[in-house]
Amino acid sequence: MVALGAGSNLEELAGQIGRHRPEVVSVGDAAKADELAKRLRANGSALPAILHGREGMLAVGTHAAADTVVSAAVGVVGLEATYEAVKLGKIVALSNKEVLVAAGELVMAAAKDAGRELLPVDSEHNAVHQCLRGGAHGEVRRLVLTASGGPFRKTPLAALEAVTPEQALAHPNWRMGHRITIDSATMMNKGFEVIEARWLFGMRPEQIDVVIHPQSTIHSMVEFVDGSVLAQLGPTDMRMPIQYALTYPERVASNQVALDWSKLRRLDFAKVSTRRFPCLRLAREALKKGGALPCALNAADEMAVAAFLERKLPFLGIPEVIERVLARTPQMRFLTMDDVLTADTEARRMAKEEVARLAVAAAAAS
Repeated sequence: MVALGAGSNLEELAGQIGRHRPEVVSVGDAAKADELAKRLRANGSALPAILHGREGMLAVGTHAAADTVVSAAVGVVGLEATYEAVKLGKIVALSNKEVLVAAGELVMAAAKDAGRELLPVDSEHNAVHQCLRGGAHGEVRRLVLTASGGPFRKTPLAALEAVTPEQALAHPNWRMGHRITIDSATMMNKGFEVIEARWLFGMRPEQIDVVIHPQSTIHSMVEFVDGSVLAQLGPTDMRMPIQYALTYPERVASNQVALDWSKLRRLDFAKVSTRRFPCLRLAREALKKGGALPCALNAADEMAVAAFLERKLPFLGIPEVIERVLARTPQMRFLTMDDVLTADTEARRMAKEEVARLAVAAAAAS
């Protein structure tokens, strides 16, 4: 471990520094950097180079001694560093959705130029990657991503308006961060995964399907042209896909993660209702139009989810804000990473306006 990037969890980071002795670490801002240095000195720990912000993330992602870079930062904060790591030809284990949602075409072009494959850590794409080892690219008919359906797959549509953040954060199968848990409740995360799959695996959008699978035991499936379907099964434990990405192309034995077959009694599947989950429809529309639209989709979603968690926006206001931002976003092709970051900033500004507009409208109605 030669470099570590973190946000604000200094306690966890300090423990990792003690265990792994990295040369460089990065934290969210200058104040956190000062606090970390004080904490390490108090513990008698040797201090690595402590950086922060954009420059810190870039230093971690491009460290000369790093062969493999794990990209798992939430949001576009990890985008630029991941892109630079790809361009340098490093092995990138990708857990950050925003990298390919916001800048898929740029990032995959860089990976092609570097002669490198991105290794997916997300359980769904990791499952597809494993299944694709069973056949050639031209033999694939379609990819099938599975979705748990989140906490509201059976909730009456009329009741969704009154959903609280606490209810939306109560995911039935996975323990995740706040944003991705809300994205699971709206199924925007599955929309993001459709966009990611298009770039990761070079599939046309119409070759990527989504089905609801409440048990979350099958993580994804690949259907081949002869009708054969390969499915990857596993427990709801991220240690398995993380290990797969870090040890690929080998499979390393694990005595910690295993599927409990005694509890596996049924596997259910259902179609996805876009009336219930309009965010999936919006993601597909953004992918179809391309250019700046997927980037704006991600930025608007992040802002809308934050507003919902702060109780400034109702649950059904999330897709409404996203749709309004997409309608205002001009179609343009990204040529540089600066184009992506500029579009991201502009979409966030528009999303903030739309959140405020909906809040005013709600106040007037009441």
